[in-house]
Amino acid sequence: MDTCKKADATCGCKKTMRPEELKRSIAGRLARIEGQVRGVKRMIEEDAYCDDVMAQIAAARGALAKASIVVLEHHMKHCLIDRVRAGDDAIVDELIDSIARNL
Repeated sequence: MDTCKKADATCGCKKTMRPEELKRSIAGRLARIEGQVRGVKRMIEEDAYCDDVMAQIAAARGALAKASIVVLEHHMKHCLIDRVRAGDDAIVDELIDSIARNL
């Protein structure tokens, strides 16, 4: 099943159909990250020690990196494979650019 859709005629955007379980998992991760970022903001407002603030920022950055890996894994296992099988090798260059942006 092709889970990735090319440009939609109505919006001109690409879309990826994700299973509900994956959406819930990523949404949960992002909610925790939002909480971490709010915590960092609160630490700044409360004049928390710099090293403690930086540790929380590093934790939030790590959580975002993990969320990115989850999205990348789905992209590679579904979008990439489906489009390569369909003869669209340009997806490989798109993936390389995407990974380079996330390093």
